[in-house]
Amino acid sequence: MSKDGLKVRGMYRVQIEEDGSIVGDSGWRENQVVNLGFNWYLAGALGAIANSSQVSYMALGTGGAPGAADTSLAGEVEARTAVTAATSADSKAVRFTATFASVGSFVTDNQDISNIGLHRSLTVGSLFAGAAYASSTVATNQNVNCTYDVSFS
Repeated sequence: MSKDGLKVRGMYRVQIEEDGSIVGDSGWRENQVVNLGFNWYLAGALGAIANSSQVSYMALGTGGAPGAADTSLAGEVEARTAVTAATSADSKAVRFTATFASVGSFVTDNQDISNIGLHRSLTVGSLFAGAAYASSTVATNQNVNCTYDVSFS
C-alpha cells in the first residue's frame, strides 16, 4: 500500500483593471478547499453521487478566508459571474477564469474586496474553495479579472 496520497492545491489571482491597465494585483496565492468542496465536488463527483457538484461560478467578497467548515464566502458581493473552465487531456489541473465587468454593474459603488471563492450555483451554501487577500478598493468603472487554478498531484 502506498503512503502517497492525492493532493489538491488551488491557486488564484485577482487583478483590477481600469481603461485596459492593471491597477491592482493580488499575485498568485493559495486557497482553502472547504469540507463541502471535498465532499460534494471531489468525492461526490468521482462517485456520481446525488448532490455532487461542479464549479460554475466565482464570487468576490469583502470578508476573510473561509474556514474548513464554511459553505459560503464571508461578505460576498451580490453579483457572481460564470466561469470558463479549461484543461488539456494530459493535465492534472483545471483553470477557471472570470471577469466581473463594470458594464455589468457588479458593484454600484466603491467596494473593498478581499476574498474570492468558487461555487456551483448562484445561491449561497455551495462553496468549493476560497481565500482572502489584501483588501483592494474596486470602483464602478473597473473590471476585476480572476484566474483560479486547481491542480492534483
